[in-house]
Amino acid sequence: MDTEAPEPPSQQLVERCLDGIARGDLAPGDKLPSVRALAGLALVNHNTVARAYRELDLIGAVRGEGGRGVFVTEAGPQIARQRRAATTWSDFERALETALRAGHSIEDLSERVRTAESKRRPA
Repeated sequence: MDTEAPEPPSQQLVERCLDGIARGDLAPGDKLPSVRALAGLALVNHNTVARAYRELDLIGAVRGEGGRGVFVTEAGPQIARQRRAATTWSDFERALETALRAGHSIEDLSERVRTAESKRRPA
């Protein structure tokens, strides 16, 4: 977890799970790590993970099955893509506006985007 982030750890977990579902790393029917396992991996309290899983359940991206675990729903990928698109575009536009106000040129910003995109392309 990013201790410097303005979002609480549970919200960071929600966003990371949505990212994984949106990218296809987690497909419909896939089981998420147990609350305790993810708490250990993320170095957070198990209540933090439980809160994140409840939020994901409330929006319909996952479904908890008592005693079996938490699973990605059929609608999960579409929900995740919609939610993350809205958030990422908002974040990007805010960062872009800040950069332009600070005097960065469109050319410099475009180059940053191209560099970031080239780093993400498989070799």
